[in-house]
Amino acid sequence: MVQQTALADMTAVGADKPDAAVVRDALGVGVAVGLSGFAFGVTSAGSGLGLLQTCVLSLLVFTGASQFALVGALAAGGNPFTAAAGAFFLGVRNAFYGLRLSQLLALPRAVRPFAAQWVIDETTAVTLAQPTRRARRIGFTVTGVTLYTLWNLTTLLGAFGAQAIGDTRAWGLDAAGPAVFLALLAPMLKTGTERAVAGLAVLLGLGLLPVLPAGVPVLAAALAAPIALCVAGRSGRPAAGHEEDR
Repeated sequence: MVQQTALADMTAVGADKPDAAVVRDALGVGVAVGLSGFAFGVTSAGSGLGLLQTCVLSLLVFTGASQFALVGALAAGGNPFTAAAGAFFLGVRNAFYGLRLSQLLALPRAVRPFAAQWVIDETTAVTLAQPTRRARRIGFTVTGVTLYTLWNLTTLLGAFGAQAIGDTRAWGLDAAGPAVFLALLAPMLKTGTERAVAGLAVLLGLGLLPVLPAGVPVLAAALAAPIALCVAGRSGRPAAGHEEDR
């Protein structure tokens, strides 16, 4: 009974979250992640893609992990089709995000095709953190607008700057993309299962890099998730989402 009362109080407080607070949180995420588009612009230009190609990738694909995977595979001399396949499979997760967000946001049918472009990790996280439909719509919209605008602007600046300075490898800027990706990923690994998946993915990717064509190790690294979850299930460990509830 006490737990139910406490939960009701927390819900009431969350339901009163002002619009300004939602906008502030959404802007914080949008600005922080949007600025990393500069690293993608540099990495893409360093992989041999032109300024127009780099900008079109950010405008149309707009999912950082897939974009970095694509240009990384191309930079390593991988087949374009293999590189695109790796990027595609990384982006599939956004389809599952969309299934959940479509229920929470309940946007008009005419708006959904446009909103789908903004269904990524960051907009999903901000949306799920909000207590009401109004707050979710505000969070999703502000995060999407901010991140999409900044990501594309900084992509342009990064690609243009990389072309201006010449060989990005001579400046060590080819490591900018992976460094940014790791910096974004590390704080998300909060449970033992999540850290195990990440560690196994690294081992698979690096271990297979010398023996498989560029781009294929990224696909193989995706096997880390089912392997780690299978091992965790057999050992009787709790699911990742419940480890901190003990």
